[in-house]
Amino acid sequence: MRRSDAGTTVTRPGGSTDRIASQRMGVWGFDASGMDRNVRPGADFFAFANGNWARTTQIPADRSSFGSFNVLRDLSEARVRQLVENYRVNDSNADRAKVATLYGSFMDEARVERLGARPLQPHLQQIRAAQSKDQIAALMGRSMSGPGASFFSMGVNDDSRDPEHYALGLRQSGLGLPDRDYYLEERFAPQKARYQQYVAQMLGLAGWEQPEQAAAAIVALETEIARAHWSRAESRDRDRTYNPMTPSELQAQAPGFPWATFFRAAGVDHAERAIVAQNTAVPRLAEIFANADVGTLRAWQAFHTVEDAAPLLSRQFVDAQFDFRSRFLQGQPQQRELWKRAVAFAEDAMGEAIGRDYVELYYTPEAQRQMAELVANLRTAMRSRLENLDWMTPATKREALAKLETFTVRIGHPDEWRDYSALEVRPGDLFGNALRSRAFEWGRDRRRIGQDVERGEWGMTPQTVNAYYNPPRNEIVFPAAILQPPFFDPQADSAINYGAIGGVIGHEIIHGFDDQGRKSDGRGVLRDWWTPENAAAFEVQAARLGAQYEAVEFPQLPGQRINGRVAMGENIGDLGGLTIAYEAYRNSLNGREAPVIDGFTGDQRFFLAWAQVWRTLFRDDALRQQLATGPHSPGMIRAYAPLRNIDAWYRAFDIQPSDPLYIPPEQRVRIW
Repeated sequence: MRRSDAGTTVTRPGGSTDRIASQRMGVWGFDASGMDRNVRPGADFFAFANGNWARTTQIPADRSSFGSFNVLRDLSEARVRQLVENYRVNDSNADRAKVATLYGSFMDEARVERLGARPLQPHLQQIRAAQSKDQIAALMGRSMSGPGASFFSMGVNDDSRDPEHYALGLRQSGLGLPDRDYYLEERFAPQKARYQQYVAQMLGLAGWEQPEQAAAAIVALETEIARAHWSRAESRDRDRTYNPMTPSELQAQAPGFPWATFFRAAGVDHAERAIVAQNTAVPRLAEIFANADVGTLRAWQAFHTVEDAAPLLSRQFVDAQFDFRSRFLQGQPQQRELWKRAVAFAEDAMGEAIGRDYVELYYTPEAQRQMAELVANLRTAMRSRLENLDWMTPATKREALAKLETFTVRIGHPDEWRDYSALEVRPGDLFGNALRSRAFEWGRDRRRIGQDVERGEWGMTPQTVNAYYNPPRNEIVFPAAILQPPFFDPQADSAINYGAIGGVIGHEIIHGFDDQGRKSDGRGVLRDWWTPENAAAFEVQAARLGAQYEAVEFPQLPGQRINGRVAMGENIGDLGGLTIAYEAYRNSLNGREAPVIDGFTGDQRFFLAWAQVWRTLFRDDALRQQLATGPHSPGMIRAYAPLRNIDAWYRAFDIQPSDPLYIPPEQRVRIW
């Protein structure tokens, strides 16, 4: 296999030479045909930039929403499909052979149909045999590496106060609906009622006794669990969710649950402590467990085991889950094709093995070079912003600058790839392959508790269309797959790249300084390095920004609003990221004015590029769920909401006080 530049062909495993190229946006990086020039920019900037696209684009039948991210995800998915379908189960490369086996086991529809629910039966028999709370707790612990669920979820991550080591984390869990509000708020009563029908349906398909009666008891139990849960806004507070406890302390504070049995069954009884997130919810969940009927707990575990396994079972299970989870809750008319689900399955199990070949085909040294230059320019702009902040005192400013200097930037792909040699896969054994993959991952995680952090490891595969900031490592990461139009195009006008991927880079940098990221220092340690007056000034501006987003109305969903506290980090990231990207763009001009292209100035192209990135359409049900559970504001809002606080946008498009999007200068939010 050899590396290629855009547009050339590449010989890949299996000998295929057809290459799936990314699609450029217009001639200079922007699709002007998607605009609606009859709309004033200050009236609706999303429509001005994307109105014709929104009118002429239909959400695909197998999607609940659609936009720029989805276009690239579809592209990445098609590329991965072509890779894995050229792999062979007898390939001399062990990883490719395993991926081929995983993919083939999912695609073997006939075998899956013949097996029906049989792969599930041994697990249901274990549940039926559980006669005590202790045995139920053991089932919950074993669900970390097998089908099922627990009142408490566990994970192994970098310790926020000791970021050189991994720690066991413990969080509230136990719900089958997307959020606690679905159980407790009247506006979600139809969803809750339909969920109970779904629970009964899945139990009936699995042959569980008295499914309707069991479903009623399960939903009643989960309603009690929901009352104990913290809200999403509370659960993202990094100070409140850092509560280390030893197993004995946990047993003393939440005595209603057999913790020793749970940890032993999960294979984490060697952990000296757990970082408990929702520390006041955990005792209440333990009490609910203690007071629950064993029969109800068995039924609850049975349903979640069926639900967990449904994508790996026969069509009746797959269809039932799709009808509720996707069609009813999100308005998606059509199930995704089998090959798309098979690609996702293979990627979930061995994503980096596929990513290694993806990078060889689709990631170029030129992209790496230009991205490194963009990142450096944005860091320079951020440094300048920090040095000139008028609301931050010198002591806090020194800490902020030190944090910026220690940022690690990772672009494209990891330097070292995952080792999958210990993962066993078998031809024709979809269910078993899924279980062994989960056990492989959990085994790897649990063995790391207390060990040194592997800092070169990535949290996303190269073929993932996304980016992230990791607070304990103080790093920003940009996988190869997002470095394509409309986000990044080496041949595009520089204003486009700064407004698109530059805004995304800035967004991730600002996550280190948003309402939660700001709580870690340059070494990734969760500690308060802010003076009280600076922290108070930050909170005032953040609250004002949240109020702007919460004021947005969605006519198709009366009464539904963005939760400003839940989306706060992402909204701060957008505003701050775009602010420093704009400054970096202006610096790149070295005092000159950018040329006018097709009637657009450089500043106009910069802001249009940002809006193009956030092309988004939602089905109503999907938008409802996004507003209730998502940490991101909907894309069509992100396209314009941060711009309202940036003076240069007003100048670029002559935004006037009479325009609906106008905010008076003294009311504009200026954080970073």
